[in-house]
Order: sequence, then C-alpha cells, then structure tokens
Amino acid sequence: MITTLIVVDSLSDAHQLHFQNCEVVDFEQYLSQFPKRGEGKMRVINLCATDRYLSKGYYCSLLAEARTHKVLPSVNTINNLIIESEEQSLQMKTVTLPKLLSDEAIDGSSCDVFFGTTKAVSMSAIAKFAFERFPAPFLRVSVSKQSSATVMTVGFGDWCTANGEDKSELANALQHYVAKTWLRGSKQKQARWDMAILCNENEATPPSDAKAIKHFIKAAKLVGINAEVVNAAQAAANITHYDALFIRETTAINHPTYHIARKAEQEGLVVIDDATSILKCCNKVYLHDAFSYHKVPSPRSHFVSDNTASTCQMLADEFGFPMVLKLPESSFSMGVFKVKDNDELKDKLETMLNESALVLVQEYIFTEFDWRIGVLNGRPIYACRYHMARGHWQIYNHDAKTNTSGGFETLPTFEVPKPVLDAAIKACSMIGKSLYGVDIKQANGKVYVIEVNDNPSIEAKVEDLYLGKELYMSIMQEFVNRLEARGR
Repeated sequence: MITTLIVVDSLSDAHQLHFQNCEVVDFEQYLSQFPKRGEGKMRVINLCATDRYLSKGYYCSLLAEARTHKVLPSVNTINNLIIESEEQSLQMKTVTLPKLLSDEAIDGSSCDVFFGTTKAVSMSAIAKFAFERFPAPFLRVSVSKQSSATVMTVGFGDWCTANGEDKSELANALQHYVAKTWLRGSKQKQARWDMAILCNENEATPPSDAKAIKHFIKAAKLVGINAEVVNAAQAAANITHYDALFIRETTAINHPTYHIARKAEQEGLVVIDDATSILKCCNKVYLHDAFSYHKVPSPRSHFVSDNTASTCQMLADEFGFPMVLKLPESSFSMGVFKVKDNDELKDKLETMLNESALVLVQEYIFTEFDWRIGVLNGRPIYACRYHMARGHWQIYNHDAKTNTSGGFETLPTFEVPKPVLDAAIKACSMIGKSLYGVDIKQANGKVYVIEVNDNPSIEAKVEDLYLGKELYMSIMQEFVNRLEARGR
C-alpha cells in the first residue's frame, strides 16, 4: 500500500488538505514519528516553507530522501531555486524560455503555479514548463521580455502565507495531482517497485516498437514491478517517484536521455542503460580507441581532423578505396558513408568536419550480414543476423523509398560461432554491465567488432523471435536483481 503524506508547517490551516488515501502531519510529527516500522512505500508532498537554506522545508525534503520516501519538491529542486546569500534569503531563478513559449509570452505577466497548472489561461504552457523544470507544489512565475530573449523568473510559493483563494486552488490541484500521478489501481499497488520506461512516441526509429513495450510492461508485472511509459518531460519532472528507469528512446550525450539517466542515478534509481554506458557507446572515437587499447578485434581505424591533400593521400595509402567514414555520434547507419575515390573522400570529409572535430575512418569490409549480439550484464541473451538492405552496403538504406532495411534471422546464442560471442563479451566488458547490442562482421575467417550500442533495438517478432516473452522476462529480472541488491 502506498501512503501519501502531506507535510505542513502547522496543522491549524491544513483542513483543506485532508483527502482520501492521504495523511496530513506537521514537520515535527514527520521528524519524530517517521519512518515507522513496516510502513511500506511512502510518498511525501512537502508544503513546508522553503524560504531559507536549512529551513524546515529544506530538512523535510532532505529527511524524506534519506528515508527513501519519494518527495516533491526534491532537495535538488530546492537547491536549484535557493541561492545562498549573506542573509540566506530566497532568491528567484531566471530561465530563458524556448522560442515557442517566448513568442506566446506577454511581457510583465505573472501567475501562481499549482502542480503545473494555473488559473491564468494565457500562461498555461509556461506554467507547465516551469513545473517540469522545477517540480514543486507551489511556484510563482513572472515573465520579462528582454532585447535578446524572454526570461521566466521562478520562485517558491508559500502555503502558510497564501490567501484563502490560493489555498483552495492549491488544494484542488494537489488532490488532482495525487489522484492522477501517484495513486495506482489495486493491482498496481501490489507491485513492489515502480519503473519508468522512457519512450518518445514521435521518434521515427525507436529502439522498441509499441508491441515490444507492452511485452516489457507485462514481464515487469510478473516480477513485481509496476512499469509505465513516460516521455522525457514527465521523466524529468517525476523521476524521483520511481525505483527504476528503463530507457527505450534513442540516446545521445547532448540529449534529454543522458541527462535523465544521470539524474535518475543520482536519485538512487536502477537505470538501464546507465549514463556511463551512454557516454561510452554514443561516441565512436571512444569506442575504437578503447577497442585498440584492449585488443578487441575491430576494423583498422584512424581518426582525422582535416581533409588536406596529405591526409587524404595517407588514408588512401592505408585503407584503399572504398573506405568508410563515420561521425563519432550516429546511430541506425546514419552519419556513416562509403567513399569510392579521393575526390569523394575530400568532399565528404569537409562536410563531416563541419559537424565534428574528428571523423572516424575505417577499412571497408564486405559482408552479406552483420551479427548483432544482445548482451546483458556480461551474458549473451539474443542473437540476430541483420542482412544488408537490397542493393545497399548497410543494413539500413535511409535514401530508399522501399526496402529501407534488409532481412534478419534470429538465432539461439548457442548457434552463434564462439569467436563472435567471445568478441561481443570482450567488447562489452570495457563498457559496463548494462544492456548492449554488439555489431560484428565475420569475414575471411576473422571477426570484427564494429560498435557497441547502448539501448539496443528490441522489437516484437525480431530480436524476440527465438526466446519470445522470455527475452523480456530476462531483462526485467535483471532489474529485480539490482533492486534487491540495493535493498529497495
């Protein structure tokens, strides 16, 4: 049973806050009476004043996190809005609004924000944006148009000093928020843990299709995890409400997926794939330098930072034509090019070096298919052969109108040649113990690790074709093992 606890400075003005499945206490009660033996899951709405560093409101959130109670606002949110001064007084945080919100903003407008909602209809989108950036029950927001940007100023509102109308609005918003966000159906309440599955419904080539996501949710339920799909904005605002994060959106370093993974790890969640794995896998410069250092079998590679005649000649002498050029951060065969002569090499390098300070150059190895070995915590769990797209040298042909990808074969891992499995396991050992997809070519009696992908593709009727639902169960069981190890 999940208990929602509302903590206030004084019970004398808390009569509006008594809702079903919620308990209201003052700070002194929370300090002395919690945690209780066998209390189960506890979620805290902190309405204490947070107008000073080390105030009761600050300590309420700090203690909640120490007690593994999920709390709103978090200590990070409080620290983001409180800047210490000599008087330790509350300062306002200024944030530049994105262009879409900036265009709609009215100079000098302001509003109170209660759990992301506001009575000021014209500022609804800004209120939602403010809450996603600074998840807190009560925010005060104002907007100022400046010469170069539109700035949103955000500070905490105070339940104790709010007028009667504001208290009623906040109470209503709180009741709605608790009912919508934190209360679960009876079956879901029996789950031991909560998981956020991060997806982007607008992504053209997501790592998992909708059917696979449903399989993950069902598998999670069977092992005691209540899993639900969230987008990046929801995850950024509410990540502390969960015990685990499973990323099923294509990752990148300068991207919300990486920042959300870091935040989730800082909050103590079990995260797959973790931020370190994303950092290592998303950059081919790191991967191939590490492959060389750790003697992982891989294609001959070179990094270049210019396209001078001498550099192009050196590459031609070392690799011959055709050769392969890769942007350090790319996925699904995008940012990867084959060049057939010196002129094409020089032109393509010039274009790519406008995007990245380094370009990875590799020997071209022809194969009819690439191996993809799925590895979880150092153990192979699935294997596929991805065939090249029709008339193309890669498994994806993004320029084609039809037949954009080749066929595939899904095999049990015991049918994979041992050198392929060994190379996949060795390549993953230098990354970590998360979930990876290792791309390998096999030619002329040798194996070549092309790259290690964090957040690998797992689609219904593709990667799961041999193991079926057992593939999803094995991944969810790994989450359980890690949650158990952390004593969550």
